[in-house]
Parts: sequence; structure tokens; C-alpha cells
Amino acid sequence: MREWGSWLRISARPASWSSLDFLRRTPTLRPRGKPLNNPIRAAVRPNAAAPRTNQSQGQQSRDTTRPVRDSRDERESRDPRPAKVTRDGRPVRERDSRDGRGAGQGRPAGGNREQRAPREQREQRPAVERSSVPTVVPEGLTFADFAIPTTVIRELSSQGIESPFPIQVASLPDTLKGRDVLGRGRTGSGKTLAFSLPVVTRLSQSDTRRAARRPRALVLCPTRELANQINATMEPLAKALGLNTTTIFGGVAQSRQVSALNAGVDIVIACPGRLEDLLNQRVLSLDGIEITVLDEADHMADLGFLPGVKRIMDKTPTRGQRLLFSATLDNGVDQLVKRYLSNPVSHSVDSAESPVSNMTHHIFAVRDADAKKDVVQQLASGTGRRVLFTRTKHQAKKLAKQLTAQGIPSVDLHGNLGQGARERNLEAFSNGSVRVLVATDIAARGIHVDEIELVVHVDPPAEHKAYLHRSGRTARAGSEGVVVTVMLPEQRSDVKDLTRKAKITAQPQSVAPGDAAITSLVGDVAEYVRPADITPPQTQARRGTPSRNGGTRATRTAAPAKSAGPTAQRAQGGRGQSTQGGEGGAGAQARRRGGRGRAQRGGGSATVYSSSSY
Repeated sequence: MREWGSWLRISARPASWSSLDFLRRTPTLRPRGKPLNNPIRAAVRPNAAAPRTNQSQGQQSRDTTRPVRDSRDERESRDPRPAKVTRDGRPVRERDSRDGRGAGQGRPAGGNREQRAPREQREQRPAVERSSVPTVVPEGLTFADFAIPTTVIRELSSQGIESPFPIQVASLPDTLKGRDVLGRGRTGSGKTLAFSLPVVTRLSQSDTRRAARRPRALVLCPTRELANQINATMEPLAKALGLNTTTIFGGVAQSRQVSALNAGVDIVIACPGRLEDLLNQRVLSLDGIEITVLDEADHMADLGFLPGVKRIMDKTPTRGQRLLFSATLDNGVDQLVKRYLSNPVSHSVDSAESPVSNMTHHIFAVRDADAKKDVVQQLASGTGRRVLFTRTKHQAKKLAKQLTAQGIPSVDLHGNLGQGARERNLEAFSNGSVRVLVATDIAARGIHVDEIELVVHVDPPAEHKAYLHRSGRTARAGSEGVVVTVMLPEQRSDVKDLTRKAKITAQPQSVAPGDAAITSLVGDVAEYVRPADITPPQTQARRGTPSRNGGTRATRTAAPAKSAGPTAQRAQGGRGQSTQGGEGGAGAQARRRGGRGRAQRGGGSATVYSSSSY
């Protein structure tokens, strides 16, 4: 107890440190500024210097003298144990001269150092080779000057395509040789043909042949419309060389796509979502892919498809050729280039961040929403093709109805439409049945319709990239075009920031319906087209629940063509009226569960279902 009491009074009696031996090994209990006079340590290290004293202050100072450690050679000379050596004959005590922790270059301990060469002997990955694309194609240059099959050249000539575009002139020598290529350029620069020609040419020269569920080339794109557009360009070229193509995307039944894969296909043009579904179902395999193309990679990144694209690319052979075409390299597209392209050559046309030189921009500032409606209607009344962009699907559908009702035939294009409706509307716009396409940003990329003379931003886009891609529907392939942005007073600051980032120098111009600034852009006004007359509804066969008095309680009718969606109309039946059931047309007797029943008299109500043909 006396020793413990001395320990508790340690701050007042430093001499009590010698009372307990185990405390001598605890330097943290040493009083601040006092050396630890440990006779045991002094015996172990007899050459340790004694603590110095400060005579002027009359007190003992901190011990700043440390015992000098023996060198490694002195310790090894006293070590009686034999020296150990490694497998390659080096002593264990020698420091490994190689980098790292003895586990390999840049790897944690436990790695296999024999798999990789030393860092200085490793082959460094070269930087992306860059080439400037000439803006003017040399005079007299044709596709015959490249190593392209004659049958393909004849097919191009039959379509009126004789001279290549700048991006094609720059990239074809490398793509036809099998090199990986990064192509950058705005929409309408000819990128589709730039990768279609090497794909069909190299597949025709390959020794492999098509097999069931094992395509030989893959083209990934972000939207169904773009997939159909690429297929329309590539399919004639492939047929000229005995190859076939197919498209894979969502929104339609997959039975046709599965049947095409089972029969064997050379080129698959797909959207990432449906393609991943079929891969998970093991409907196809990508181990036979020789050429992979990523088109509009930046748009796929904007839509959130990059994780799926990476999973798909990981399933393709690394030895194959890979081509990536994109307007920009942001949002992770640069990571795709670094990860999947081997020693690529980069060819860039006009920057996607700058406007086209042969495109004229106008900003019309209107007073209010009513004036905006009249100005948009006047801009849509011309004789040529024009595309009107809105921000929402609802506005696109509503505006198309309003224009059609005003005698301007219009169709809409947005995400709520099924694939069949999309194709019908695009076909009507392409063949000239209608002159106006009202669309959301779904049509801002990859939709190529010739001779679009005017693009109208009914609703200004949220960012400048969308503005440039929307505007890119006109002034394609060297032609001229006009772009108009309709601006409300509260949108002035947003439009100013938008045009600044897009490098548009046009200044806002206050206009009213009928002003000369509008009529000069519209030109000749198209003739008024009367909306389709409403035709009487036709009954359609339907099994209904029989009523008490016979017949059916409800009949299904095909309503006249209207712009509205499906509606349900309730017809109130009075005494003495009959409810007609339809079977194969009007006047047919109603069918009831037990057999046929005649049309009966009676009161009550009948629900009539109508469907729209729009």
C-alpha cells in the first residue's frame, strides 16, 4: 500500500518512480521535463549518455541525447545466424531493387510479378492520332478512288450519291484498313455513310459467314428512329454484297427480331435496351462480332445508356474493329474511347459547339402567348417542309391538332407514340403528305429528311447543345436552312444565355403576326387543306354480355377519323329503341353467350366504344 500511495503522489515525489518496476517501462508516466532514470535500461545500454543539466537555471533539462543505433553491417557482423537467400540467390536482408512491395509493378502484395515487364520496358499506349478533316473535298474525288467494291459504288450512284463528304474522305482510308476510328462532327455531316461503307466492305472480304444467333457486325444507336434511318442507309449497300441487316429496338414485339436472329444475320442495328434483354435471354451471342460501331455516343450518354453500352461492349471480342462517332466527348464518352478503342485515329469535322455557316438564325420576340400562337401558325403555313420543336409531348400533340384544324396538315412525333404511329407519321412527312412535323427532342438527332427549309423553336430548349441538334435538321449536307426561335418576354434571359453558349450572333427582334419579317421567311403560303370530313361510325363485331331481353348490352363501333384519342360515348336508349349488336358489320344480329339473339326492344342504356384512326 505504501508503494501504491507513492505512485499516486507521483507528481509531488518524482523519486517514487523506483518503487514499481513495471512502471519503469511506461514512458508515458514520466513527469514532463524529467528524465527517466531507469537502472535496467542503463544496464542494457551502458554507453547511453547521462542527462545534461542546466546549471544556470538550477534544474534538470530534457534529455535530448539518444543512443546511437548500430549500423546494419555491425548488426549483421554480430548475428550468428546464417544468411538466408531467395530463390534467385539474393540475400533476404538486401532491399529489393525493383519497384513496389515485391509483388509487381503498381500492384499490392501477393501479385504475380512475372506477368508484367518492368515499367521502363513496357510498351506505352500512344496518344490518339488526330487528323484535320478538309472542309472542301478535292475536285473530281469519287468513291471509286477508295477500296470500295464496284457493286456498292453502283448502288450509291443509283441513289444519286457520287462524291464523298469531308468526314468520309478523311476516315475511309483508315476504316477500310481495319483501324479503330473516332469520328467527331455535327449531325448531317455524313457520318452514317462513313461507317456503313467500311462495315459492308470488310464483312464481304471476311472469311467468316453468317450463322444463327451470331451476328458479325453491331451498330449501337440511341433511338428507334435513328436505328431505322441507319438501316435505310446500310441495307441497300449490304444487299449489293449479299449481306443482310436487321434492327433491334423496343416498343415492338420481339418475335420478328428473334426470328431474324435465328435465321442468321450479318449486321445488327440495335438500341442498347432491347439488345440487352435479348442477350439476357440468350437469344444471340456477340462473340462473333468483327466490327462494332457506336453512333451518337454522346446522345446515348445523355439518355443514360452508357452502363448498358459498356456491358454490351464487354461481350464483344477485343480483337475486332471499333468505330465511335459522336458530336462531343463529354458525359463519359471519352472514357469509352480510352477503354474500348485501341490506338484510334481521330477525324473531326466542324465542331458540334459552333453553328453551321450556311444556317440563318432569327429570334422573334412576341408580346404574349396569343401572339405566339399566331406567329407559329404563320411560320408553319409555308409550302416547304418544316419542323416545329416543343418541350413537352403534350404541347407537340396539341399543336399538331391545332395546325391541322387550321388547314395545315401536321403530324406529331414524341415518346408517347407507339412504333407504328411513329413510322406512319415520319413516312407521311417524308413523302410530302404533310408538310409540318411537330416534335420533341426525340427528333433532334439522327432523323434525316431531305429539304427541310425551316426549323422553329416553339419552346426554346433547356441547353445550347439541344439548340444546335434541333437546328441541325436543316442545312444538312451543304444545303441552306433557316432557324427561328420564338421568345416570350419572360424567356429573354434564358434565350440570351442559350445563344451565347451556342455562339449565335442573332439579336432578338420584336414581331407581331403579319409582320414583313415573318412573311419574308414563310414565302409562298400553301393552300388551305380542309380537315377530313367526319364519316358515320361503323359497327364492329364484339362479344358482349347479353341483356335480359336478348342482344348485347354494349356494342363496339369504329368512330370516324378524328385527331383525338380513343373516347367512350354513352348513348341513352329510350322506350321503343333497339340496341344493335354488331357481327362483321352494321345490321348484323347480336351474339349472346348461348347463341344468336335478335335485336330486342327495351329501355336502358347502351355504351358505345369508339376508336380513333389518328
